[in-house]
Amino acid sequence: MSEEQPHVVVYPPDDLGGRRVRIDGQISGMARNLTDVVEFLRRAGWLDAEVWPPIEWRGGGPEVWTPEPPVATEGAGRSVPSASLGRS
Repeated sequence: MSEEQPHVVVYPPDDLGGRRVRIDGQISGMARNLTDVVEFLRRAGWLDAEVWPPIEWRGGGPEVWTPEPPVATEGAGRSVPSASLGRS
């Protein structure tokens, strides 16, 4: 009988660039870089990168560690006349 692989999820970056890591339904911690994700896998018993379980990357892959900028919506901003900014 083969062992079932754990479900590993790395969530989108928060406002500070940290990404929650969940292994088998349990939060392992907040990763600030790929090295942190590797450490969480190691602590969970996955020592060999050749046999790591699949990782579900949400909000970008392993190269994404900063939050996406907010999407501007029409009418959300307000125009300020340049004269009010002290410009001539």
